[in-house]
Amino acid sequence: MRETTGVRGQVRLRPVRPAGWWFDALLLATLVGLTVALTTGHLFGIDRSVADWAEAHRPTAARWTAMILNFLGQGSPLTLIATGLGVLVAWRLRSIRPVLPPVTAFVLTSLTIGPLKVWTARPAPSASVKEPFLPPEQTLPLFQHDLPVRFAQSYPSGHVANAIVWYGVLALLLAPLLRTSGRTVPDGLVTVVRVLPPLIVLSTTTYLGWHWLTDSVAGLLLGLLLDRLLHRVPWDNLPLPARLHNWDRPFTSYP
Repeated sequence: MRETTGVRGQVRLRPVRPAGWWFDALLLATLVGLTVALTTGHLFGIDRSVADWAEAHRPTAARWTAMILNFLGQGSPLTLIATGLGVLVAWRLRSIRPVLPPVTAFVLTSLTIGPLKVWTARPAPSASVKEPFLPPEQTLPLFQHDLPVRFAQSYPSGHVANAIVWYGVLALLLAPLLRTSGRTVPDGLVTVVRVLPPLIVLSTTTYLGWHWLTDSVAGLLLGLLLDRLLHRVPWDNLPLPARLHNWDRPFTSYP
């Protein structure tokens, strides 16, 4: 008979690739370096060139296609889908553990992406052609706290960061969901789920002029950093309250 306890031996972090904390430090250092560069007025030329090219090569059909594809990075729907998937897996396994990743992801993204966007206070490229109708050169700098918050939340791209985090959570829950239905995960499916949507979101959000290229790159760096933190968590071995001992079955290593 399986022993049902709140603790599953020694709690150890799950492995990630590349292994080690050096890559996390590299992501963080690159994000900080990018922010400093933008603060001192560097890289504006690249941002402007990419935005101008996209605006000159945006026919109606391509624009609508990009807008539809960009929904892949909507944070609220992704949160609901991931939470629903976690609840479904939790119900099938009779375990509370599958709900933990989406809840943790929600807390982590809420404490990082939004506050960073408000703190850096950067307008989007489109701020020069629609409200607040800024001069083009004023849409590039960070820390424009004199603007209303709703007009200065471009850096980093929340769509890109959310896509990386939430599709990582969906990929984590996909395998146990299929296993509870007696199916196995097809080769490469997890990789496709984790990689393709974030790349689409990064491309479309930049192409549509909703974010500068460096906004999207910053969202990529932040999203990868948060994703690595989430995937290090030993979800199957986290200590749970004693009253949940009947709902503490593992799911990342199930069955």
